[in-house]
Amino acid sequence: MMQDRVARESNSFLKALGALYSWVHRMDRKFGLPKPVKVPSIHRQRLFAIILLICQTGITFTGALVRVTGSGLGCDTWPQCHPGSLFPVAGAAPWIHQAIEFGNRMLTFVLVIAALVTFISVIRAGRRNAILHLAFFQGIGIIIQAVLGGISVRMDLAWWTVAMHFLPSMLLVLLAARLVIRIGEPDDGTLYYQMPRPLIIATNAATALLGITLFTGTLVTGSGPHAGDAAVLPEHRLQVPLVEIAHIHAHSMYLYLGLILGLVAGLFTIKANRDVRKAALCVVAAIVFQGIVGIAQYWMGVPRWTVPIHVIGSGILTALMGFLWSLTARLSGGDATLCGSVEADQEQVLSYDS
Repeated sequence: MMQDRVARESNSFLKALGALYSWVHRMDRKFGLPKPVKVPSIHRQRLFAIILLICQTGITFTGALVRVTGSGLGCDTWPQCHPGSLFPVAGAAPWIHQAIEFGNRMLTFVLVIAALVTFISVIRAGRRNAILHLAFFQGIGIIIQAVLGGISVRMDLAWWTVAMHFLPSMLLVLLAARLVIRIGEPDDGTLYYQMPRPLIIATNAATALLGITLFTGTLVTGSGPHAGDAAVLPEHRLQVPLVEIAHIHAHSMYLYLGLILGLVAGLFTIKANRDVRKAALCVVAAIVFQGIVGIAQYWMGVPRWTVPIHVIGSGILTALMGFLWSLTARLSGGDATLCGSVEADQEQVLSYDS
């Protein structure tokens, strides 16, 4: 009974989203600029999605810069920078800390623009709901992330709020990578599985293991030396010995790497699609790189310069895993090869003929 109720509520929610997309599509056709509304090609939609993916990954790097420079409270409130001011105030905090933190906040607007342009492009092309859902939730996720960032500031960078802010960023990167793959598929294509079921299960399990590895990584950060601001005292950090939590994080990474290596062996054994094998090898390379950086951090006492490298590496690894996860099955063989949807392709052909 409970499962039936959840299914009904889920279907109702998805139907409501579908109705919202249809309404936005009609409004775009009625009020969109320029006139006549030009439908973006698959190539252009995918380019917008790639830019969005780069922005989602890049903002994690600037967030790491905020942490290692101790600029987390350069703007000490939210949504304002300082009480009574949306902008930095001379003397309220060291100017360099204000500049770094305020600059990171401003990048959120760049991210919003990238997400909005991507969403409009797939709406304008009338793409299938699976793509529209991914694009829509990128925008919702950015808003949620902004709120979570504000909570972490208002709670003086409590370690668990910082972790709560980082992990959704990785989820958005994963889904942005999936969006890049899905946009390149014609909506009227046929679904083909690119690996047998056991390897699909292994890929899904590896994706889950990546999440566990990232989670344990936030625990290492929470007990580590870089709190994000000098005002955050050691007693406010995660009270677990750094060595112990670092070992747990390393073991989760080893398990993740082992599963991926097994997956790679399976993919080459069955002679899987070249793109799938390439994506899997890229994931292995990214894990090895992350492992090297992590080991260097352990033996060098986590120097500041290693933290942004490890964070951007996490973003790149998550994006690559998103590609591999999405390549387990693809739509192919359809006729909607111009804009992705049959309706938009027909409009393009008619416009060319006229």
